Amino acid sequence: MAAVRKLDAIDDVIHQKVRLGVMSSLMASGECDFNFLKAALGVSDGNLSTHLTVLEESGYVRVTKEFHGKKPRTTYAPTDSGRRAFEAYVAALEEMVRR
Repeated sequence: MAAVRKLDAIDDVIHQKVRLGVMSSLMASGECDFNFLKAALGVSDGNLSTHLTVLEESGYVRVTKEFHGKKPRTTYAPTDSGRRAFEAYVAALEEMVRR
């Protein structure tokens, strides 16, 4: 039973590999733009967009859309809730590894 409770501590929103990559990048950098994330993770526009939407709807990332000259730029940053969720996710994994 204890193993089941430990698995319940793993946040399914973050655990998916693309979303884990996004959150890891955002935690390390503080803020990343769409093109950086796309290149860093090696995913398509549509795939990345879908995962970013899940993170945004979960309240884990903040989206900022602006223009630099005439070029649109979309950046993402972890929210306080997203930071806490990521830290809890990492702590849960560390706890599982220690046992």
